[in-house]
Amino acid sequence: MPAAGALVVYRAVFAALGCLMVGTLVYTCITDGSPFRAELLTPWMMTTLVDFYVNIAAISTWVVYKEGNWISSIFWVVLLVCFGSATTCAYIVSKLFEITSSGLSQNPLDLLLLRQDNLPERKCSFVVIGRTIFSILGILMAALVTYTVITDGLPFRKDLLTPWMAATLIDFYINVFAISVWVVHRESTWISAVIWICLLICFGSITTCGYIVVQLLQVSYQDPVYHLLLNSHSKYGAAPSQSENSLKGDMFLVHNNVPSVHKGATIKGIPE
Repeated sequence: MPAAGALVVYRAVFAALGCLMVGTLVYTCITDGSPFRAELLTPWMMTTLVDFYVNIAAISTWVVYKEGNWISSIFWVVLLVCFGSATTCAYIVSKLFEITSSGLSQNPLDLLLLRQDNLPERKCSFVVIGRTIFSILGILMAALVTYTVITDGLPFRKDLLTPWMAATLIDFYINVFAISVWVVHRESTWISAVIWICLLICFGSITTCGYIVVQLLQVSYQDPVYHLLLNSHSKYGAAPSQSENSLKGDMFLVHNNVPSVHKGATIKGIPE
C-alpha cells in the first residue's frame, strides 16, 4: 500500500476505534451505572485490570519518549490511566495528523513512532532499566494469572462477562491492537509477526513485556532509539551511518522549519 494511502487508513482505523471505545464507555455507564463499585471487583476483573495497566505502562513509556516535555508527557499519561484506549487512539490520531501525505515516500509508522528532534543522538540509555522493569512486570503478571486460575478457576465462564468486564476487555484489546501494529512494523517476517500477535491476544501484557524485553536484549545503550522501535528494512533501520545522516537532514529541516529539498515525508506546516 502506498504510504499516503496507509496514512489515511491508520487515521481512519484509530479514529473509529477511539469512537467505539468512547461509545462503549458511555453506553455501559448508562445501562450498568458507575464502574466504581466493590461488587465489580471479582478476582478476574482485578487480574484483567492489572493486565490492562501493564499494557498502559508500555504505551506510556513510548508517549514519554515521544513527547518533547514533561508537562505534555504527564498530561497524556494521566489521560491514559483514566480513559485507557480512548486516549491511546486519540494520541495516535493526533500524531498521525502531524504527518502530511504530500510527498510522503516512507512508511508513516516510522514518523509516528520516532520523536521528531535530535533522533540520531538519542541513545537507548534506558536499556538495562527497561529490561529489568518489563521483566519484573511480565513475571508478576504471569504469577497473578496463575494464582487467579488456581483460586478462582478458568476465566471462560459466562457469569464473569458482566457489562463492565466486557467494556474492560474491549478497552484492553484496542490497546493490544495498537501494540500489534508496532509488532507487525517491527518484525521482518509475517510468520514471526503472526506468532507474536497470537501470543498478545492469548496472554496480553505477559507477551507485551516479553516482546519488549526480547527487543531490548538486541540493542545496547549506545544504539539509537530507532534501532529498538523500527525494523531493519525501514529508512532508519538499515545502514546505520547512511540512515543517521538522512535522519539528521530530515529532522534539521523540520526543526528549523526549512522546506525539504528531496522527495520525502513532510510535517504539517512545512510545504514540500
